[in-house]
Amino acid sequence: MTAPNRLARTVRQFDKLPAPLRSWAISKVLGRAVPLVGTAGLRYEAIDTERVVVSIRNQRKVQNHIQGVHAAAMALLAETATGFCVGMNVPDDKLPLIKTMKVDYLKRSQGDMRAEAHLTEAQIKQIRTQDKGEVTVAVKITDASGQEPIQAQMVWAWVSKKRD
Repeated sequence: MTAPNRLARTVRQFDKLPAPLRSWAISKVLGRAVPLVGTAGLRYEAIDTERVVVSIRNQRKVQNHIQGVHAAAMALLAETATGFCVGMNVPDDKLPLIKTMKVDYLKRSQGDMRAEAHLTEAQIKQIRTQDKGEVTVAVKITDASGQEPIQAQMVWAWVSKKRD
């Protein structure tokens, strides 16, 4: 299957690299494309058209006052995983935009964190074929203990790059 857009083609260029090097290289390239992602040190563990997994280390530059991952960094993690799920599918003449970001902080996080976002086949078809629209992207955010200290609901829209 051919890659649906420029982002997917770029990511596929790294497929021949060994997994640890591939993750590092993709994280560097995408971290340059989205500066806040690079600054926070987000790491892409898996990225394809159906699923994106992004992680963040609990290190000083992203910590809060109790040495956990900062609330804003947790939201960034969820936003990044869901956004790249949409971004891997949106046609090149469309622009993905976050429409709604709802994050419920349920308990203290422990250690590093990971977000895993998924799109259904129906959502992928919708993104690739409709001129504009929106989807709620499923995302699960876990910490080092395997628990879900936060729950997030991310609604992404896509519109034409050309302003009407």
